[in-house]
Amino acid sequence: MQTKFIFITGGVMSGLGKGVVSSSIAKLLQLSNQKVSCVKIDPYLNYDAGTMNPVAHGEVFVTDDGGECDMDIGNYERFLNQNIPKSHNITTAQIYSNVIEAERRGEYLGACVQIIPHITDEIKNRIRKIAEDEKLDILVVECGGTVGDIESLPFLEALRQIRTEDGPENVIFVHVTLAPSLDVVGEQKTKPTQHSVQELRRIGIQPDLLTVRCTSPLLEKTKKKISMFTNVSVKDVFSCHDVDSIFKVPQILYDQDLVNIIFKKFGMVGLVNASANWDKWNSIVNSIKKYEKTVNIAMVGKYVTLTDSYVSVNHALKHAGASIGKNVSIEWIDSETLDGNMEKLGNFDGILVPGGFGTRGSEGIIKTANFAREKNIPYLGICFGFQLAAVAFGRNVCGLNGANSTEVDPKTTNPVIDLLPEQKAVANMGGSLRLGANDINVKENSLAYKVYNSKFISKRHRHRFEFNKKYIDMFIEKGMVFSGESDNGKRMEILEIPSHKFFFGVQFHPEFSSRPGFPEEAFKAFLEAASSNSK
Repeated sequence: MQTKFIFITGGVMSGLGKGVVSSSIAKLLQLSNQKVSCVKIDPYLNYDAGTMNPVAHGEVFVTDDGGECDMDIGNYERFLNQNIPKSHNITTAQIYSNVIEAERRGEYLGACVQIIPHITDEIKNRIRKIAEDEKLDILVVECGGTVGDIESLPFLEALRQIRTEDGPENVIFVHVTLAPSLDVVGEQKTKPTQHSVQELRRIGIQPDLLTVRCTSPLLEKTKKKISMFTNVSVKDVFSCHDVDSIFKVPQILYDQDLVNIIFKKFGMVGLVNASANWDKWNSIVNSIKKYEKTVNIAMVGKYVTLTDSYVSVNHALKHAGASIGKNVSIEWIDSETLDGNMEKLGNFDGILVPGGFGTRGSEGIIKTANFAREKNIPYLGICFGFQLAAVAFGRNVCGLNGANSTEVDPKTTNPVIDLLPEQKAVANMGGSLRLGANDINVKENSLAYKVYNSKFISKRHRHRFEFNKKYIDMFIEKGMVFSGESDNGKRMEILEIPSHKFFFGVQFHPEFSSRPGFPEEAFKAFLEAASSNSK
């Protein structure tokens, strides 16, 4: 059977939740026993998200195969509970690079290389190849940005062409838009949606379905008004109103008959009974609720001004909290503000330091790790949090004056954390980190073994610096255990302090492996330790 395509576009403004809508539609189709996956198109000129500032763009999500991708890829993985490869994040730079390289090879001899057909053909080829290689029933493709953006136009044109080539029975356009309610009037406004659809139609795309973001359920009169001005049937206008968990969005859309409407438009007769699938999904969604007790976690990091900077960590904590029947309250603390105010950390049940790069705020993180060790507060350090926990231990337990990471202080006399050997000749910043899944050996009779219940685990990485094995004997002598290692003992992956209630650092990024209903083990163990402190 030919793969069907659902193209998700957005209008009015960014941040409307196209990623959640895309994930929710894909989840509904998966629950209906369709083989489905998602693709994210990012029209920016970066080759990938690797060099972007997380405060401006949100976290960089790392795939199993080493892709540095848009954070929506993480949404897809969490909703579908399946790994998404890096090929599913398409950027302008990737498309143009391929076309330019083909031109240099002489593949377009005699032709004037243009946006249409050469760029649009490359976009279509990328999308179709994913569908064919993975033998998908349905592929959901989310086009980033908003309608009207100059950089989005070649992608929207390519999607329009696919509909023309494959026929409307194989392609559905879903447009995500906004119906704001002004407090002064209290009325749901339709003009933003009207103008957004007009812009989409101007470039040759008539949306089949509208998912309208709103604070409260879309009123019937609002739906009728939107329908009249957008040439979309009333039954094809869907309310996508606020809920307390994004994982409830599939149910909202299902209750409005979205699945049957999609199947009808695709000419797919009869739905497979998916009640068993729904039961499993609903049990997961229902576990993410308000509980009687709360665990209070301090997240000390560098990019706390935008919570999306650590969106996977936030989700991983919530997944773990649901698995132990506890709410998780997260307070984001800028590590730069902590130098003279460490005592405030004593008010929390646990302290988590997520990943990061660079010098700014590093001293605050080092002091945070030492405070957690001295006060016996459960501590989980991820990547940068692992590295600076080792620096803190080197300074305060091993007596290594000026111990540091060469990333923070290239001239440190005690480089407890140093550049990976293979990184020393690297000139380009983009895509040059140690990326993706790596196998890790876990020592028996350790906290790590208790946490993972296995001698072998595979976890995703994104780093350029690592623990300097020159100091390993000294650290072990002073009470630190390196309970996980990779590359035949070449790299230290997990550190712990057995005498501590819970002091656990990991060089990898466990948050990228966490899924609703399937919490990552280190987060669950951390919250279990922290919950013993909660009131």
